[in-house]
Formats: sequence, C-alpha cells, structure tokens
Amino acid sequence: MIEVKKLAKKYGDYVAVSDVSFSASKGEIVGFLGPNGAGKTTTIRMLATYLPPSSGTATVAGYDIQTQADEVRRRIGYLPETPPLYGEMTVLEYLRFVAQIRGISRADVTRKVDEVLDRCFLFDVRNKLCQHLSRGYRQRVGIAQAIIHDPEVIILDEPTSGLDPRQIIDIRKMIANLAQHHTVILSTHILPEVQTVCTKVVIINRGRVVVESQIGELTKGRSLEQVFLECVSSEGLQGGESQSLASGV
Repeated sequence: MIEVKKLAKKYGDYVAVSDVSFSASKGEIVGFLGPNGAGKTTTIRMLATYLPPSSGTATVAGYDIQTQADEVRRRIGYLPETPPLYGEMTVLEYLRFVAQIRGISRADVTRKVDEVLDRCFLFDVRNKLCQHLSRGYRQRVGIAQAIIHDPEVIILDEPTSGLDPRQIIDIRKMIANLAQHHTVILSTHILPEVQTVCTKVVIINRGRVVVESQIGELTKGRSLEQVFLECVSSEGLQGGESQSLASGV
C-alpha cells in the first residue's frame, strides 16, 4: 500500500530527511515514531505530496508521489498537527464543503457527512461553529475530514497533541477503528500512543530510519521504551527528553 525508498529532503546544506525507507501494508496502523525534530513531519508531508522530495521515491496505493501526485491525493486523507478547519463554519457546513471539494457527488454528500459524523461521534456538535469547539472535538473533525472520501491511506500527524487524558483515550479508540477500512500512518513522539494502537513501528532519528519492525517482534523481552532509547541514545538524547517521550496516557 505504501512503499518509501531512500526519500530525502534538503534545505540548502541542511539535511532534514536522509534515505528514509519503509513500507506499510493494507490495513496496518504504522507508528512513525521519533523525538521532536527527527524528521517525522517532513517525511509525511512528502508522502502527502505537500512537499517535494530532494531525492528518492515513494508510492501510495501504487501511485508515485511526484509523477502522479493528483492520484495520490485522491487516495489519502491527511490530518496535520493543526486541523485545517474554518472557524466561521459549523461542523456540518465544513464537512459538506470538504465532501464537495473532494469530488463526492451531490447525491452522496449528505450520506457521507452523516457517516463521518457517526464514526467520529460528532452529531452532538454538528451545528456548532468550528471556532467554538474544544481541542478534542477539533481533532475529531480533523479526522472526519480526512476520511470523508473513504481514502485507502490515512496520515495522522500528532493527532493527540495537546489533548487531555479523556480526549486522548477517545482519539486512540477512533484511530484503532480506522484499520478496519484504511491503512494508517500515525506520526507521533509519544510511546504509549504507538504501543496502544499500532501493529508496526518505524523509528526515525535525525532524519534516518533506525528501526522498522512489527511491534510484537520488536518488544519480545523488552519494552518499547527500552527499544526507543537504545535507538536514540547514541545520538545524544538527554534524560529529560527521554522521560517526556515515554510519558503519556
């Protein structure tokens, strides 16, 4: 479903991502894990065709992210760290707008909007302005807009960042349910996030992939925290940062 081969991004002399390679199969939830500044967001922006790579290649559902970018966009749903909402629209208006620009036929818009309102538990706030939503509900609307066109691949960038413990649990349940219909890339720096919902993990540090493995295989006889710290300790990760990465709900 997703094949990434030696993807790289440079800004002048600065190398943000270097030779990143990994894959994701249909129905997998892949945790894209790394400390802040590791290159996670740069990589997923390239996969989402928002950012052109300096070198390397990647395919999503069989389509090349550079030469077939329009086809890739049709097959992905993308939630950046800050949900792309229009505050002056109600949730219902916003999702109808997204459905229309995603090319959903007029006859199907109402049905598709009702489906994502139900899947993301948004019916109670459907008539609220987006600007009046709590952060937890804003994240739910962000996920709803990402899945409304039933994409084959969903890319989520730090979907629980800034949420309270109850909201984090709710969003994690939603993400786990997505695997029934989609392949999911979950970019995060929170270890429990990956442990709870993912089947596979890719660990990136300083722009390079250092581990790609099924979680069950990776954590035989040791915790994901131990694995993570082994992967990044040689790069100079400080104790305070490692503690923040290992914490979570």
